[in-house]
Amino acid sequence: MSWHTGFRMEPPKYRPVAVVDIGSNSVRLVVYDGLRRSPSPIFNEKILCGLGKGVAVSGKLSEQGMARALAALRRFRALVRQIGVKQTFAVATAAAREAKNGEDFIDAAEKALGCGIDVLTGKEEARYAALGVLAGIPDADGIAGDMGGGSLELIDIKEGKLREGITLPLGPLRLLDMSQGSPEKAREIVDDYFKKAGILQQLKGRTFYAVGGTWRNLARLHMAQSQYPLHVLHCYKLNRPQAAGLADLVAGLSASTLKDVREVSRSRYDTLPFGSLVLQRLLEHGKPRDVEFSVYGVREGLLYSKLPRRKRDSDALLASCWDFARRYARSPEHELELCDWTDQIFGGRELKETEDQKRMRYAACLLADIGWRAHPDYRAERSLGMISQAAFVGIDHPGRVFLALTIFYRYDGDRTDDALSRMISEDDNARAHLLANVFKLAYILSAAMPGMLPRIGLRFSENKSLVLRLPKKLADLNGERVEKRLNWLAAELGRTGKVVID
Repeated sequence: MSWHTGFRMEPPKYRPVAVVDIGSNSVRLVVYDGLRRSPSPIFNEKILCGLGKGVAVSGKLSEQGMARALAALRRFRALVRQIGVKQTFAVATAAAREAKNGEDFIDAAEKALGCGIDVLTGKEEARYAALGVLAGIPDADGIAGDMGGGSLELIDIKEGKLREGITLPLGPLRLLDMSQGSPEKAREIVDDYFKKAGILQQLKGRTFYAVGGTWRNLARLHMAQSQYPLHVLHCYKLNRPQAAGLADLVAGLSASTLKDVREVSRSRYDTLPFGSLVLQRLLEHGKPRDVEFSVYGVREGLLYSKLPRRKRDSDALLASCWDFARRYARSPEHELELCDWTDQIFGGRELKETEDQKRMRYAACLLADIGWRAHPDYRAERSLGMISQAAFVGIDHPGRVFLALTIFYRYDGDRTDDALSRMISEDDNARAHLLANVFKLAYILSAAMPGMLPRIGLRFSENKSLVLRLPKKLADLNGERVEKRLNWLAAELGRTGKVVID
């Protein structure tokens, strides 16, 4: 039985779900295309209400902040109706749970939004953030840190399981209030909390997974500073010296200076230096090996928790690639057959592969035909852009580039010496070329239609040949182009091509 037995062939159904996140600094609505393993946002709106501003001093949510939040929630209610959302999940975090007038605000907010709102405890918030990290980075091993405006949640992730977690009042908005805007005092406050945070002792030599808009802005800033060729925040990784240098730099900047930095959101001018200070001190106390940024957090973790176990355990990358195939390929069934067809020569003694390489091969097979609707002259570049920039999770940046280049080469693209191609090793680049040539042979045999590849054999023979075996009923498929493609592929493998008809 094939690994993909039971996959549905029809395009994924549009069943939008919404998450409303009422934070200390912002109120956000995100509508996703469905409750699925790898959901894609189809609408995203954030209103900066500053609910948590002043809570550390007065103990109350500001009247102005509440008024703006309620107006945003009424708008969100109208939007989800317009989009056709059937399920809305709403949560509130640090500011609402800690303020004296938090309960009254939540009552009014539920009326404005038209549904119930769960006020998360610090542990629940940490759990959802960590589930979000696991949903987007399934092999995560380290400490996840979700920084909101009012709090910082830290939770240990080990072997796919969540361990201890804590919440600290170290969100940049709150830290700004507690320190009265003094970086020196803020540093003392952060150090006091981190000295008592035993969880940081578990971070040494592991990865810190940074979640939240504050740290995403830092990642964006570093990408621009280093002229990084792939503008995808998810799984962007810095080693500790790089992260420390970035945090040191931004922690020392003023709000007026940040106004001139294009990569920093306008809403972060005041708080980004304090968020950077928290990262700076965390690196000093926890000594992680590196920092990896996750665009998945509380909202995605909440949706992930609603999935049945079977879907949670499915492969996030392959689920996304399968959705692509069902939307864009001429025949999704053909792409599944391509996975099985390539099994004939990969994984054996001649072409050994690891489990991860096999997984990446399957992902490439599912994406192999997504560029067919474009003009022939632009199929390579279109596929390169679609795949390298797609909202895939469960894959790191070199893996993303490997997939993009494989399909780029499959469409005869020729851009072999640029910054993007240098993100992968020479061996991976050679493997991308090899897979591309296998795909080229497959598509001229099958014309991208199902039912053909399962009848065609491709094997290594003992006499150093690569044998393409056609049944007599398909003998007319053979021709100059088939033999040319076979010979190119065979030569790349150090063999000679041979067509056998029986």
